[in-house]
Amino acid sequence: MSKTLAFAAQAPHTPLAPVEIQRRAVGPDDVAIDILYCGVCHSDLHTARNEWNNTLYPSVPGHEIVGKVTAVGSNVSKFKVGDVAGVGCMVDSCRHCASCGESLEQYCDSGFTATYNGPVFGGENTFGGYSQHIVVDQRFVLRISHTDNFAAVAPLLCAGITTYSPLRQWNVGPGQKVGIVGLGGLGHMGVKIAAAMGARVVLFTTSPNKREDALRLGASEVVVSKNAEEMGAHAGSFDFILNTVAAPHDLNPFLNLLKRDATLCLVGAPDSPHPPADVFGLIFKRRRIAGSLIGGIAETQEMLDFCAAHNIVSDIEMIPMQAINQAYERMLKSDVKYRFVIDMATLGQ
Repeated sequence: MSKTLAFAAQAPHTPLAPVEIQRRAVGPDDVAIDILYCGVCHSDLHTARNEWNNTLYPSVPGHEIVGKVTAVGSNVSKFKVGDVAGVGCMVDSCRHCASCGESLEQYCDSGFTATYNGPVFGGENTFGGYSQHIVVDQRFVLRISHTDNFAAVAPLLCAGITTYSPLRQWNVGPGQKVGIVGLGGLGHMGVKIAAAMGARVVLFTTSPNKREDALRLGASEVVVSKNAEEMGAHAGSFDFILNTVAAPHDLNPFLNLLKRDATLCLVGAPDSPHPPADVFGLIFKRRRIAGSLIGGIAETQEMLDFCAAHNIVSDIEMIPMQAINQAYERMLKSDVKYRFVIDMATLGQ
């Protein structure tokens, strides 16, 4: 065991503050990583403040981790000391259920072990990337294919794979018309990735002032979703729509934009349910509402390689560790373009 400095929440309504945590000794299959950068996900805030009613305290959030390998176990063949490596939302799973056997560890029947806040269905706590150091089984460590801008690579470990996975699952590519709902931490990655896949991308937003940014990021068109005329012009024309908004809202205006047999996929997790969908709108066009959760380790590696090949990173604002509580408040106001990333070199200052 070794001690490392971290930032943790001790209760739902207390600010994150410095703590000392224990990391396990490096085992035969382990990779030890000194963390350079950690992205800030809205899930971090939900967990720190126990908004999903499952937080184990103390809570050390952070699952968008990029760092440098400092030690490897005797069985490790994929990484060596000095490599730049990543850790995303999972650090283990049961490894023997049907989902794990298909490299879909995020749907593990026993519940994957989250990078922070322990196994999804309970168990020993785990501590995430708001820390100086982490030790992870090599099966859940990712190779970073980018050669620079590692801070902006960090959010790919969650925001990138959360949008890439459904775009791949529904075979987004050239000749397709794809909608992205929301231009936040997830949405801006969805626009970049869908455009790189060759689709014609339309960004839906409630904020007209996001038009210029959306076009810069790769959207072909921007539709203000509160404008009935703009929405109506696209009725029945989309092959796929990825909805990244994490607040409850009416899905029916977006369902009406789908072609027959097309899908609206949800990746945002609201704290209360969306209003009911129009069943007739689904039945009479055989439309679908679906959901998607991050991605498996193999697909996450595929996403990282794809993003490196297409020169895709997240748009970020770098912050010191000491600014995390203010960053949470700004994130609630959507006052970031488009992902905060913590410079972990500031943790000990």
